[in-house]
Amino acid sequence: MPRSLITPLAAFAVASAWSGSWITGKLGVTGAPPLELSAVRFVIAAIAVAAIAIATRTSIDLGGIGPIALSALFGYVLYNAFVFVGLTMAPASDGALIVPTTIPVLTAVLATLVGERLTPAKVVGFALASCGAALVIATGQSGGNLSVSRLQGDLLMLSGAVCWACYTVLGTITLRERSPLAVVTLAMPIGAALLLPLGLIEHGYRDVASWSTSVWLDILYLALIASVASFTAFYWIVRRVGAGIASLTSYFVPVLTLIMAVVFLGDRPEPLQLAGGLVILAGVRVATLRPAGAATVPEGSA
Repeated sequence: MPRSLITPLAAFAVASAWSGSWITGKLGVTGAPPLELSAVRFVIAAIAVAAIAIATRTSIDLGGIGPIALSALFGYVLYNAFVFVGLTMAPASDGALIVPTTIPVLTAVLATLVGERLTPAKVVGFALASCGAALVIATGQSGGNLSVSRLQGDLLMLSGAVCWACYTVLGTITLRERSPLAVVTLAMPIGAALLLPLGLIEHGYRDVASWSTSVWLDILYLALIASVASFTAFYWIVRRVGAGIASLTSYFVPVLTLIMAVVFLGDRPEPLQLAGGLVILAGVRVATLRPAGAATVPEGSA
């Protein structure tokens, strides 16, 4: 496989996992309280990633853990609290279309705080992809009734997008001296520990034994695929290409979610939604163009 294709394929795999998480997340919160589900998810994920770190003999340094704790707070605790509570109030399609399309713009702005430049190609790419995302959202929601509850859910999920942008930018700091697996191995148990008390607000985990098999399958997908695998892969992408470009991974999610809706739910997207998907992909391509003569990062350097 050409080395130049590895990073885009990794981004596509991460986006696919995130697209599936909107479906499994919505199904999960119909059978379990959102905060309890999130806490159990990250307990399982923390155990799994620790086992992987031990098996691969990954070096774990506990020094300078502050930025990692902050990334766990924003990316694991606040993001999941906002998004999963929001999913109990609004359709999964709202979250899949709203959250991923706002993250790159928010990340691009926040990334300037850690020294990343807004190049003309990035600006044009962000604008183009945002227009495509807006087309997908407007077409998909044009026939729906917007209730107060749905609006509140959408705002909660938008707050989650802000938290994920913070998590992405913090990754440029936490990855300076640690591998992606080492960062996730440290962050997962911190996130789980911070989420566990929130679950006490709901049913105090007394209902966990009564959760159905389908809920547990949803949690396993969220823990192992959408958390351990995709979080590690995403931070690998951040380390290679920076927070701003890595955040463009989320622009694939609305397109992939539409495809999954066709395959698994029998939905039929509108032609304008498909056109919007093509515009999103064009924007991602423009934003990732390198200036002529720019040095490339050797594949595998991370």
